[in-house]
Amino acid sequence: MVFFGLNKVIALVRQTLIARQFGFSPEIDAFNVANNIPDLLFSLFSGGALAMAFIPVFTEHIEKHGKDLSWKLFSKIANIIFLLTVILAIIFWLGAQPIVSWKFGISPGFSASQQQLVVELMRINLIALIIFSLSGIVMASLQAHKHFLLTAIAPILYNVGLIIGAVIFSPHTGITIAGFTLPAFGLGIYGLVYGTILGALLHLVIQIPGLIFYKFRWTFSFDFRDPGVQKIMRLMGPRILTVFLIQVIFLARDNLASHLIQGSVTTLTYGYFIMQVPETLIGTAIATALLPTLSELVSVEKRHEFIQMVERSLQVIIVSTLVITFLLSITLPQFLDVLFDFKTSDIALLTWTTRAYLAGLTAQCVLEVVARAYYAKQNAIVPLVATALRTGIFLILSISFIGAAGAIGLAAADSIAVSVEVIFLLVLLNRMFPLFSALKNTFARSLFGSMVSASIVFIIISFFPHLPVFPISLLALLAGIIVYGFFVRQEIAMVVKL
Repeated sequence: MVFFGLNKVIALVRQTLIARQFGFSPEIDAFNVANNIPDLLFSLFSGGALAMAFIPVFTEHIEKHGKDLSWKLFSKIANIIFLLTVILAIIFWLGAQPIVSWKFGISPGFSASQQQLVVELMRINLIALIIFSLSGIVMASLQAHKHFLLTAIAPILYNVGLIIGAVIFSPHTGITIAGFTLPAFGLGIYGLVYGTILGALLHLVIQIPGLIFYKFRWTFSFDFRDPGVQKIMRLMGPRILTVFLIQVIFLARDNLASHLIQGSVTTLTYGYFIMQVPETLIGTAIATALLPTLSELVSVEKRHEFIQMVERSLQVIIVSTLVITFLLSITLPQFLDVLFDFKTSDIALLTWTTRAYLAGLTAQCVLEVVARAYYAKQNAIVPLVATALRTGIFLILSISFIGAAGAIGLAAADSIAVSVEVIFLLVLLNRMFPLFSALKNTFARSLFGSMVSASIVFIIISFFPHLPVFPISLLALLAGIIVYGFFVRQEIAMVVKL
């Protein structure tokens, strides 16, 4: 969590540098859209889909067969994933133009020149995808060994690569820091893509010492008949469909946003990123550390400990995220005004878009844990059905909302859809394991405490309109958090136990 927090601080610096350099320009819209297809392929074959399927089986393999045979399984999966990623990258490189400009493509509403820029950026970005295909499975293997340090540092170095792209590769004149002028390559928006490639390379390299520490041995094999490979592939099938449906939401979002006013794609990208800061710190951090332990508890048939671990994690998440939703929504305009040098109208649009995303923060974090509870039990079908439900709801609501609310409506549709998905998963999980009694009590106290603390923050900010806004907002947040802690004392103590 500490390193995830540091990563989000650095990512915020990255977004601020990019925002101040490119604003809401057509070029940054093109860059954000160009990331969609590489992100889709990475998520399908090297990111979330692989990790969810690989970690439970790899953990089980280590327990039953030892590390030597487990590394052979790792090599087979890595070889298959790398080859598959290269083939798909070639296919998408060749078909980039219709993928961008097609009516149901990623940016049909852009101008012809902007679409051509998307094509060029996307093709270059596929290089980073190939690097990530190796880095993703290395990360999953280290997490299966319950090693989280290097895997938590890796995203930081990825952001460092992007920052280098923003401050060295992109500018036409060198940026001066503390009297020292940085070199400038003058690549413009292309500099961000080359920064992405550099970041992907750093993401992989930093994890290699972990492989050495665990005595990794690579073997060249594509044995599809291996029982471990077949088991991972059986889990990956539904998981790939699940991740694909999630990515459909992002593709549809940007497709629709490309028809809106300039900067709408970037507004949605930034709004989602801001929501992801607490989501990563809380939901992803807890769930990432949780999956190997849940998988181990399932393999040794410790049902009671499994239920207890899931329940405590969900209680901590609910307590942590509800208050953030309320407090951050109130103070958001002040923080955005400090971070981004945007026009007043752009700040207003970004504020309400982010608030719409924050409405789904708790659901996003709960989903991280609940989904892993299913995958730890090697059940990939239920999450697939739930994600299909979410995607369908998003598509219906986004088309309904976009006319009246634009980018804000798309963000609201996303929050409603993910909330329905989480409720569906929780209801089914509760039939297997009794969770609701404890969660209801935690949710009620957290909601009431959040409303009280939010009221205090609002009153403090309103009572001092002539004082500097930013420090008053920080002071108000501190007061609100202290008051909130009174309502959730039990869960605060639970964090230590967790």
